[in-house]
Amino acid sequence: MAVRELSALEARVLAVLVEKASTVPDSYPMSLNSLTLGVNQKTARDPVMNAGESDVAAALDELKAMSLVNSVSGSRVARFEHNMKRVYGIPGQAEALLAVLMLRGPQTSAELRINCERLHRFADVSSVEGFLEELATREPALALKLPKAPGAREARWAHLLSGAPEIPVGGGASSGASSSSWSSGGARDEELAALRAEVEQLKAAVARIQTELGLG
Repeated sequence: MAVRELSALEARVLAVLVEKASTVPDSYPMSLNSLTLGVNQKTARDPVMNAGESDVAAALDELKAMSLVNSVSGSRVARFEHNMKRVYGIPGQAEALLAVLMLRGPQTSAELRINCERLHRFADVSSVEGFLEELATREPALALKLPKAPGAREARWAHLLSGAPEIPVGGGASSGASSSSWSSGGARDEELAALRAEVEQLKAAVARIQTELGLG
């Protein structure tokens, strides 16, 4: 079935459900409270979010409308489970890769193999590449191999469930660094603007000193 592009929060909620189904099966399906904690988790997340329960509940409603999430009855507390494999028509290996990309941002094949360990154990990096290539060549594509950043040894992959990712201009993060520079173009722009402002302030200070010394 056709599924629209997911918002950042919808993608995070879906990915957390996929992750926790494998890592904490005793707590799955998940309650709204535990799901919100997973969405806002400080580790293994890029970017880190700070969503309220009402935000997560609204995202769940949208995901349920697309059949990506089901609510489970028979419990005093409402619980939720994902339906990602069937809706997107992908195998478990591809589901694991997409979930980790949604949780951690763009990564190399080697990074994905390590970060997917608890969801699916890939035999080698080439098997990771194989599933990524399948996701990239299907219609519509669900993954994209990003241009290799200057100085990087390997290219990174991104998911396309939330549309095309922002591709940075110039140097990218090293293979062991956070990939937030790939997913937060706005943060980079703010940093550059702050640096330019600081340079202008320094120029003005130098001009004042030159005037005071009669050098201007």
